[in-house]
Parts: sequence; C-alpha cells; structure tokens
Amino acid sequence: MKGLLYKIIISIVAIVGKFGYSGIIVMMFLESSFFPFPSEVVIPPAGYLAERGEMNFFLVVAAGILGSILGALFNYWLALKMGRPALLSYGRYVGLTPAAFGRVEKFFSDHGIFGTFIGRLIPGIRQYISFPAGLARLPLVPFILATGLGAGIWVVILAVIGYLVGNNQELISNYSHRAFYILIPFLLLSCIFYILRHRKKKG
Repeated sequence: MKGLLYKIIISIVAIVGKFGYSGIIVMMFLESSFFPFPSEVVIPPAGYLAERGEMNFFLVVAAGILGSILGALFNYWLALKMGRPALLSYGRYVGLTPAAFGRVEKFFSDHGIFGTFIGRLIPGIRQYISFPAGLARLPLVPFILATGLGAGIWVVILAVIGYLVGNNQELISNYSHRAFYILIPFLLLSCIFYILRHRKKKG
C-alpha cells in the first residue's frame, strides 16, 4: 500500500510540475465534482513544489480554489438541470420520499449558504454538497463565495502540509488524513455561532 501511495504522489508531483497551475485547476475540478479524486494527493505535492521554489505558494492556493469552485459549479448545474426529476423518480428506491426530499430542499433554502460552507470542509461530503445547493437553487454569487471560502481553508491546510513536510510521502499521507481533525474545533464553533445568530434573528 505504501509503495502504491508513493507512486501515486510521485505521479501527481510530475503532473503538477509539467502542467503547472492549470494541472492543479483540472485535478481540483475533478476532486470537487463527483469524480473520486482526492485533494489530499493534489495540493500537498504542489505545496512541496512551492517549497522548492518551482511554484508560487499563493498561486497554488488560488489554482486549488478556482478548480474547486469550477467543479462545484459543474455539480450545481447538473443538479439544477437533471437532479430533481431523477431524485423524485428514483429516490423511493433508497428511501428518499417526496416528503423527505421537500425537507432537504427547505433546509437548503433556509440554511444553504452556511451548509455549503461547512460541507466543503467535511471529507466525503465536500464533493457532493453542491447537488442539494443546486436543487435548492441557491443564489449563485453567495454559493460561489461559500464554496470558495470553505475550499480555500481546506486548500491552505493541505498546501501548508506539503510545504512543511516536503517530499516525505508517508508524512504527507498521515498529515493529510489527519487534517480534518484540525478543523473540528473550528467547525463546532462555526455551528454554535451560526445557531446563536440564527436564533437571535428569529427572536
């Protein structure tokens, strides 16, 4: 497994080194859409190349955010154009009733911007959070801002890992997988702040 991981990271470093920032944008587009391509194997190698002086750290982050936003917009568009009819037609086979579907839409109508931001920071959810956002027809500009902010935080963390750890593939893997735990206190505080603010507005 470690040998396979080493080969994958070396390949990513080679791709990013060859195609530069456009390679980061394309791969982060794939990661942010529904393709199973993890950002943990894209951004840290780019951060490593920035540490070597072969790339600019801030441009690496910018390319990562741009690719994430483009992939999220692709999912948003798919959901907007095709998602609702498909879910209503086939959702009953996986327990998604019209009533449950309506509750999901209502949640994203009321809390979609915050849900999009938080969802971008959670592994396994960040790639798919744009689907309910598209189904709820969230305003495009706030959606892009929430996506960019959430993706930006994640990209910066991964880029810093690559920059500090260097070309140590085992450490890159370990720290990348643990990166989410760094965010847990931030996620909890953000949720508490949002709930209190939301209650204050309603009061």
